[in-house]
Amino acid sequence: MPPGVKDMPDNEALSLRGAKLPVLESPQSPAFPVLGIDVQDFESFSYLQAYWNIVNKRRWTIATVAFIATLLVAIASFKMTPIYEATARLDIEADTAQIQSFNDLYRQVPTDEAFIGTQIQVLESDNLAQRTIEQLGLAREPGWVLAAGSGNDGLPAQPQNSEDKLLRLFKSRLHVQRVRDSHVVNISFEGPDSSLSAKIANSLASNFIEYNFRQKYDATRQASGWMEQQLDELKAKVEKSQQALVDYERQNAIVNISDKESVVEQRLADLSRDLTNAQSDRVQKESLYELVKSNESQVAFVAQNDLLQRLEEKFADLKAQYVDALEQYGPKHPKVERFRSQVDEVQSLIDTERKRIVERLRNDYMAALGREKLLAAAVAKEKADVGALSQLLIQHNLLKREFDSNQQLYDSLLQRLKDATVSAGLRATNIHVVDPARPPRVPVRPQKLLNIAIGLVVGLILGVTLAFVKEALDTSIKSIEEAERVVNAPALAVVPLEREIPHRPALSRARNNGNSKPSETALALLKQPSSALAESFRTLLTSVVLSTAPRPPQALLITSATAREGKSTTALNLAIALAQRGDSTLIIDADLRRPGIAESLDLIDGEGLAGFLTGAHSIEAALIQFSPVPALRVLPAGPKPPNPAQLLSSSAMESLLKELRQRFKFLVIDSPPVLPVTDAMILSTFVDGVAFVVESGVTARGAVARARKVLENAGARILGLVFNKVDVRHNGYYGYYGHYYYSGSGKTERHSASEAVRS
Repeated sequence: MPPGVKDMPDNEALSLRGAKLPVLESPQSPAFPVLGIDVQDFESFSYLQAYWNIVNKRRWTIATVAFIATLLVAIASFKMTPIYEATARLDIEADTAQIQSFNDLYRQVPTDEAFIGTQIQVLESDNLAQRTIEQLGLAREPGWVLAAGSGNDGLPAQPQNSEDKLLRLFKSRLHVQRVRDSHVVNISFEGPDSSLSAKIANSLASNFIEYNFRQKYDATRQASGWMEQQLDELKAKVEKSQQALVDYERQNAIVNISDKESVVEQRLADLSRDLTNAQSDRVQKESLYELVKSNESQVAFVAQNDLLQRLEEKFADLKAQYVDALEQYGPKHPKVERFRSQVDEVQSLIDTERKRIVERLRNDYMAALGREKLLAAAVAKEKADVGALSQLLIQHNLLKREFDSNQQLYDSLLQRLKDATVSAGLRATNIHVVDPARPPRVPVRPQKLLNIAIGLVVGLILGVTLAFVKEALDTSIKSIEEAERVVNAPALAVVPLEREIPHRPALSRARNNGNSKPSETALALLKQPSSALAESFRTLLTSVVLSTAPRPPQALLITSATAREGKSTTALNLAIALAQRGDSTLIIDADLRRPGIAESLDLIDGEGLAGFLTGAHSIEAALIQFSPVPALRVLPAGPKPPNPAQLLSSSAMESLLKELRQRFKFLVIDSPPVLPVTDAMILSTFVDGVAFVVESGVTARGAVARARKVLENAGARILGLVFNKVDVRHNGYYGYYGHYYYSGSGKTERHSASEAVRS
């Protein structure tokens, strides 16, 4: 077990067993162990937690900005003149076609977007606005005259300028908006007078309806005048075309052209049909004639003649009898001769009948041919007549169509003129008032609660923005990792912010571990031994003891970059912790310019270090026994000398420290800050190591870096840093201690400093 550990309390010694102590080397000092775990191995908190810490840290800034913004918005809202908004609702249908009867008043036509947009533009036009202003006499209303203002030179405005301003004021208070997915339009007017606002909205709606009707009426009257002029011209054209038609019919002896045309066409059709039949008959008879002419033996079959067929049958019988008789009786037999004469007679009859039939078929063919020629000539003549009639009717039809067209145009225009006359008399409109405007009871502006809520939200946003800006501009050290990086040394301890101590001045941002009233914090190990603050100083003790293992530093200097960072409190508690182990410990108040150790221990700062160094008294006379801790002796600063740096750098100071090393096991020296004076740099050459105190969120990075460089140039051995006044709510370093070790641990010992000294 290393020296110094065996004399520690059991719980502290156990906390060191098995702990892996990393070694950090620096050019000025040999390797030394560091207590704890490397914080770079993991993230101590997330980015979200870091943002929340900034907000919590700057909460008063955020609250102040939010309060001021909300207050200003509330004052402005309550001082604003109430504005009332009256709304009239119109149903705007599409323009209907020309009204021809009373039923057309209820005819619906689809409404398109362009039409509604056009009507909205008409509602917002200067013409309707000026008409409404004149109708209601707004130019004589005191509120409107005052709102319109006067000229830039302070004189009353010119009439034209006043009208323009009044018109702009009217249109700025008018809002016309279409209700979505409908053809309903809201006409809203804002003003300080609710009744007047409703009256203006209703008047504008009435003027819009009247304007729409007047526009249609004027268009109808204009169309009627044009149609009357066109009627006169059409009437003259009708009369002229009718006269031309009559003259043409008289000239060509046309009485009833329709009947005549029908008779001629019917006759031509009949003749054409007869000609077709005649041609068919002629072809049939011609074919029969040609057939019998070429083969007279087939006349009976072709002509279907019964007589000829019977003769041919009788001829065949006689011929057969003749042949049989001839074979039986011979040619000279009378019977044979009789049969021969009968055969010749029948043959003669057959030839005669055939010739008669052929002649008849020829006569029939010639008759059919003649009839065909006659009908063809008649058809040709009839076609010529029809052609002549058609040629005559072409001009007649042209004249007739011209007359009918002019007559139709005249009749149609005359009917439209009558309809326009009726339409002008019907007071129909496509715009209807759905809801007239009523005087509102509640103003639309200002909405005080909404404005205040918006002001609060905007104030919070501005406050958070300002908080992050201040945090970005803040160059102080805020985390232990950043402090270790700037000091280039490990953290020996993290001392939490003690909230029960009264607030410090603004220089330390209401921090408590300073010297404004240090008795509570300076004696934390005596007055609050079970607190997280006391535990942090015990951690410092352990880290210091093990910082130069196996041999702890005998003489230790406690300093900081600037004043009021808590170095005196740290030195005093470290000395008490060393003495509570039973080791003889001396705390030296080497801050001859602003001493504070004696005041913190409620001791009389009479004879001290300054008196000994000037030779006023011996060292024994300056040493004071601290009764509550028997192993602790105190060497106060004594009276303030005119030359502190010369005294501290004298050989007497060096000899004194050598002597005290022989008498005490540990020397804890409280020195002035590094940057304001050179005292700390001088004392750092006489000690075994320096513990550098850094105040969280206050000490600037540049100041710490400069102080470190000054100490390193002087050859000081920086053992580590003490990260002081850490707000555990933001950083969370001591949440474990507060919730595990000290919750419900029993009553905490609390004694005043005077009681501790007297005991």
